[in-house]
Amino acid sequence: MLSCQHRTETLSNVSSTLLNRCHKELRQMRMQNGVQPDTSKMYLIKYHCFTTVIFCKVFPLFCVSERDYFSLCDKQPIGGLLFRLYCETRPELQRCIQLLDSPQFTETNVCVSVCVFILDLERSSECVDVAESLAESCRENLELSPCKEIFSDCRKALHDYLSGAPFADYQNSMYFDRFLQWKMLERQPITKDTFRQYRVLGKGGFGEVCACQVRATGKMYACKKLEKKRIKKRKGEAMALNEKQILEKVNSRFVVSLAYAYETKDALCLVLTIMNGGDLKFHIYNMGTPGFEKERVQFYAAEICCGLEHLHRESIVYRDLKPENILLDDNGHIRISDLGLAIKVPDGEQIRGRVGTVGYMAPEVINNERYSMSPDWWGLGCLIYEMTAGRSPFRARKERVKREEVEKRVQEEEEEYSDKFTEDTKGICRMLLAKDPKQRLGCQADGGAGVKAHPFFKNINFKRLEAGILEPSFVPDPRAVYCKDVLDIEQFSTVKGVNLDQTDNDFYSKFATGSVSIPWQNEMIETECFSDLNVFGPQGTRPPDLDWNQPPEPPRRSLLDRIFRRHVRIPSTSTTEEHPREHNS
Repeated sequence: MLSCQHRTETLSNVSSTLLNRCHKELRQMRMQNGVQPDTSKMYLIKYHCFTTVIFCKVFPLFCVSERDYFSLCDKQPIGGLLFRLYCETRPELQRCIQLLDSPQFTETNVCVSVCVFILDLERSSECVDVAESLAESCRENLELSPCKEIFSDCRKALHDYLSGAPFADYQNSMYFDRFLQWKMLERQPITKDTFRQYRVLGKGGFGEVCACQVRATGKMYACKKLEKKRIKKRKGEAMALNEKQILEKVNSRFVVSLAYAYETKDALCLVLTIMNGGDLKFHIYNMGTPGFEKERVQFYAAEICCGLEHLHRESIVYRDLKPENILLDDNGHIRISDLGLAIKVPDGEQIRGRVGTVGYMAPEVINNERYSMSPDWWGLGCLIYEMTAGRSPFRARKERVKREEVEKRVQEEEEEYSDKFTEDTKGICRMLLAKDPKQRLGCQADGGAGVKAHPFFKNINFKRLEAGILEPSFVPDPRAVYCKDVLDIEQFSTVKGVNLDQTDNDFYSKFATGSVSIPWQNEMIETECFSDLNVFGPQGTRPPDLDWNQPPEPPRRSLLDRIFRRHVRIPSTSTTEEHPREHNS
């Protein structure tokens, strides 16, 4: 039995030999195909050099932490891929994974395969009666009403099986050891040197937003900078940390993702999904006649609805839904951004807070009443109205009116509908803009499901939408720039009279936590770094960096260290030690 220390020392080396070999093969392959070497991915080799230094701290901690099947093999992208690679080495598990990953999981033949598979698994166990009843139940329900929900029990049974002995065996395999290597790499310190900085895209409440690129992978992001002195002057520490923690928690294709959080001398930085397609405000008012055709309104509203549902599922109310906070990506899909006013609502409770943007705040927010998720459905109503009419429901475009007057309109006046509104568009707006939150669509027991069921969305297949399969009706032109010119973006003034001290460091340490697991792993997969570096031995054998029988290689000295290192010479005939000589060159 190998000692934990020996195993740790071996794994901590992360096989610089293997990585160099992978790098060499990758370079040769690209040169043979007439492609220049990808210098951004070459940087990943340098990235790996840190692993020897920190792994002895990370690996023992990871070993004793709780290992959850769904976290390690389902939620985490690299964990899921490596678990599937392990399952491919065992025929019975390979069959199980094929069923789980099948896009035709709702077809009859797949249902029968699932039922037969479960029966095979349980044939010799105590659960055979349960498996048989499950199979029979699936067959009966399939005949009555074929739909995806019928197979939820089948999927659960498959996951229950995989989370038992197969998951335990996986943790003793080289695939899990490789997963630990990737986790170690994921936990490398993140600094400003991790990125290249590019043009300013806009400005936030505490600083600029600029484009940036990860040196190791070449992936582009948006870097939202929060100036430390500006945060302290406005007492915005709690707000900044709250936004960071909420972004870190939410994993939705309809909400911007936080990939990294780090600090510089002057700023705290959130590295987020880059959205090159501009915001809805720009598209509504700067791309011809204000407003959109109905098909486009439906698509954006449906994606916003899904994003709100995902936030509400985490008990998070957004509270700042407006066109400038809805961003488009290169493919025409939208994401909700700027979660500075979002807040987690305690279970079974309501909150109070007069926050938001004038003209988009719900009546209960203006009246400082208690609420939970109702302001977000009001905001969706405002957005559908504005995307259709080309103006907000309670204030005309560029109308000069006092805040009090706008709030009075929200509380007392009914919105007006032009001939741009079809009956179902008018209907959903009226239901979402109900003054009483108890009567508002989305605020009933069925929540977002009730909104999705409205006739306005009759042409939207939400299953396909959430899977990212539906094609948007509008795709941004990659040659166009859907934002203000850099010269038109107002500059922040210098903050004076604020000094940073040691007490601020506790807050900064909570904020600058480095990589976020799921976005980081997706980045490694999307940029092909995972496939380039995830190399095993011939015919599925352990590679040198995962072979515990081989002693770990000593860390290599750098060139400068070899040139300038001090030498100590001990004469064999005396115990007196010479003074060290420093070589100069």
